[in-house]
This record gives sequence, structure tokens and C-alpha cells, in this order.
Amino acid sequence: MLRIGNLSMPIDGDMDLLRRRAARVLGVRPGALGELEIVRQSIDARKKDDVHYVYTVELAMSGEASLARAASGRQVTLVERTPYAFPAVKRTSSLPPVVVGMGPAGLFAALYLARHGLPCTVLERGRDVDRRALDVGDFWTTGVLDEESNVQFGEGGAGTFSDGKLTTGTHDPRISAVLDTLVAAGAPADVKYSHRPHIGTDVLRQVVKAIRKELIALGCDVRFGHRLTGLAVRGGALAGAEVVGPQGPYLLTADALVLAPGHSARDTFAMLQGAGVPMEPKRFAVGVRIEHLQRDISLSQYGPAWEKLPPSDYKLACHLPNCRSAFTFCVCPGGEVVAAASEQGGVVTNGMSHRARDGENINGGLLVGVGPEDFPGTDALAGVRFQEQWERSAFQLGGGGFRAPAQRVEDFCQTRPSQGPGGVRPTYRPGVAWADLSRCLPGFVSETLRQALPLLDRKLHGFAAPDGVLTGVETRSSSPVRILRDETCQSPLRGLYPCGEGAGYAGGIVSAAVDGIRVAEALAAR
Repeated sequence: MLRIGNLSMPIDGDMDLLRRRAARVLGVRPGALGELEIVRQSIDARKKDDVHYVYTVELAMSGEASLARAASGRQVTLVERTPYAFPAVKRTSSLPPVVVGMGPAGLFAALYLARHGLPCTVLERGRDVDRRALDVGDFWTTGVLDEESNVQFGEGGAGTFSDGKLTTGTHDPRISAVLDTLVAAGAPADVKYSHRPHIGTDVLRQVVKAIRKELIALGCDVRFGHRLTGLAVRGGALAGAEVVGPQGPYLLTADALVLAPGHSARDTFAMLQGAGVPMEPKRFAVGVRIEHLQRDISLSQYGPAWEKLPPSDYKLACHLPNCRSAFTFCVCPGGEVVAAASEQGGVVTNGMSHRARDGENINGGLLVGVGPEDFPGTDALAGVRFQEQWERSAFQLGGGGFRAPAQRVEDFCQTRPSQGPGGVRPTYRPGVAWADLSRCLPGFVSETLRQALPLLDRKLHGFAAPDGVLTGVETRSSSPVRILRDETCQSPLRGLYPCGEGAGYAGGIVSAAVDGIRVAEALAAR
């Protein structure tokens, strides 16, 4: 297989032009090329008067070795693809594995077990994605929260109400398997090659349903509204799962349980702590959502060409003299800030956008890292209490009803409460209350963000524009705990397989799905 990189293309170029440029690099006629497969597409906007796409493609044709040798420079290389292969299944137990949680980690763990002859019992405390979407819509309209069906809990996990970003900092060989599975389930094909791929919350809901249908077709028993409440243990090993379902509590006999609870399953974390399952507090991040007009950010990123290109995003970070770092997270071009609470009395924000990313605003998390040294107490749930403290403060500052406190960037930097919006209108529903955000953030977080905003503005002009809107608080950037596991992916409680973002082993849709496959491999090999 030949790989050709660094193919520059105008923003209005087409596949015919791409073929001609690939053929020119190889020194052959375009008609001699086989089918081109795009493996990477990115935008080069370093020069605002010459914004263009850059492609990497692969193709198979005769004489590959000689063509690669003849090509000048390092633009052409020979590559050999090694498709992902699930290892041999050695599990002999007659009991079906149990998977708790239908976020990406749980879904992919169940899917790869079922595809290799181990159909599972799948438990999800929330509702199916269609019913869940209705419940979330009602919450955003009325401010009445369903604690079992919301942005955090339900089929698809927290990522279902996000941008559906598929970026990851890892290079695991399982990533290609994850992307292939998502595309086969209905995700756009460009998620396999885009520099910053995203599905969009509207399309992702359909993808999740397609995966659920495959699980059922493979023999899985999928149960919505069934919440894990305890573990039955015998001789230091798992013997069963205590569950509460629509008909009441029951014991599910099991010797292998994949625990993929999501980062907001605080009652599950408390149950595990009470059961003596080893856990530890983990670093995460706290801050706000920042909103700008999408056109302003796209213009700043791309210059005059911005209207011909997809809505831009950004990724910014800086280290401050106070030894803290601030960074952007989960940026949602053309999206909205959403109410993401899962408990009464606490405000939580997140970001979401549809596939088209056609909203007026862009938003992103603007966060500061926090760790056990910042938490009240030293036990495994100290980070949970830290989150709860600031979520309750935001709820009170917002005046109740899950209204979120908000502040203009200029007012925040000048430490004065805002009286209303400027040129950027907040998208958060059920609505915002204009306030002083320092009243619902740790002091060091407020100070770090004030110092960071002008520094980040140097990297992206307009980021600290006066009328930008800050909405608080964002506390659920990742799990506040890690459920310990060994090289077999098991807890010291044998048969318990902590998995995914909620267990502390992933950060985002792709890495959580990869961890689900990794845990499925370990369980199948036991």
C-alpha cells in the first residue's frame, strides 16, 4: 500500500484534482491510479491569504516499491495495514458477562464480547435514547430534572449530548476498529480521516440505537431502568450484582461484571467505597463555558476564507505564574451550552452541537486543573465532594430552577457582576442569571482564569472579547475517582472489571470505547 502525504488542495478542490496531484507525485497518469482512500484531511490556516486543505491518501497499485523509491523526499511511503483482531476467547463460564452502563465503554465492551460468542446482560440505569432525548428536552424547557434520565444517565452516556467529537491523544490499534464500527452504525465516513472528527449529537443518537440493535441481534439482554445498587461477594470474588429495576430489587448471578458507570455515577462510587472496592481520588478540571459568535472565531482563525470553510474550533492552553494551567476543553462550534445536572440542587454545564454545527455561537470549556491537594479530605470521594460544593454554589447563585450564573468576559476580568448580555447571547437553557462567577468558583480557579484570558487572546484574537459570555460551572470534565484495576483489567475484587471514563481510564468517546474493547479482551481471555 502506498501512502502519499502533504497533498495541498484549494478549499474548493475536488476528488479529480486530488487524483491528479497524487499522480503527479508518483510520476504516473491519473488513470493509472487505483482507488484513492483519504486517511487524513486537515486545514492549513497559517497564512490567512493562502488557507488550504492538506490531504494524506493511500492506494494500492502494481510496482509500489519502485514508485516509492522513485518519489523524491518523504512524501511517499510504503505502509502495511494490520487490521485489528480480537484475541482467542478462553472464557468457559456458563454465566453471561454483565455490563453496567451504556456509554461508549459499556457499549463497546458488550458489542465485542457479543461479536465473539459472549452475549451479555446489559444494565442501564437511564432510559433508551429516544425517551431520554424527550426527558432532556423537558428539563431544558421547564427546569424539572429527572435524576435517572438526563444528560449524564441513559443510553449512549454523557457523550450523546455533546458534539460527538472523536479526537483522542492515544495511538491504540483499537481506534480503527472503533471508527469502523461507528461508521458501520451510521456515522459519517469522514470521521475516519478528518483532523478533528465529530459526529454531532443528532447523528450520534441514531448510531447508538444501531449499536443497541446489533447487541440484541447477537443475543444480549438489554435492560433499561435497571440500576446497580450492590455487589454480592464470595471468597474475594464477584458472585452477583444487586440491581433495582422497574419491578423492584433483584440479585443477578454473575462472575464477571464490566463496570462502566460514567463519570457522574456518584451513588455507585459511594456503594463501591462502602463495599471496600479499592479506589483513589483523581485529577480533573473545573471552570466555566465560554461563548463567542462563531463568525468572529472563524474569521480570526481562517481570515477572509472563513465563509467557505466549516466552522472553526480551537484548542488553547497556557501555564500561569501561580503554577496553575488553564486550557480549553470540548469545544463545540456552532453549538450551545447545555444544562448537564444529574442531581437536584446543583448546576452543571456542558457543550453540545449538531452535525451541521450551524448555530450562531461557539462554546468551549475554559478550565483549570484540580487535584487531591485541592479537595476537602483525603478519601476516594473527596473529589466528588469538591464538585458538589461548587455545583451547589452555582445553583444558589443562579436563583434556583437550574438557571445558571453567567457573566460577560470584561466584567469577569474587572471583578464586577454583569447586568446583562452584550453582543453575544447566552444559549444555556433553562436560562441564565447575570452574576459574579467568582462566587461559585474556587478562588484559585477565578484568579487563574482572569490571568489566562489575555494570554489566550494572544493565541486566538477575540478570545477575551468583552462581550464573550462565561457560564458556570463546568465540573464534570472527567471522573473524580479511579477504580483500581491490575494488568488483567480486574479490581482486587476478582470478576469486577472497572472500565471507561467513569472508572478513571479514559477521556472522551474514542478512548472510552477503546477501553471497553480492551476490557472485553481481558474478560474473554480469563
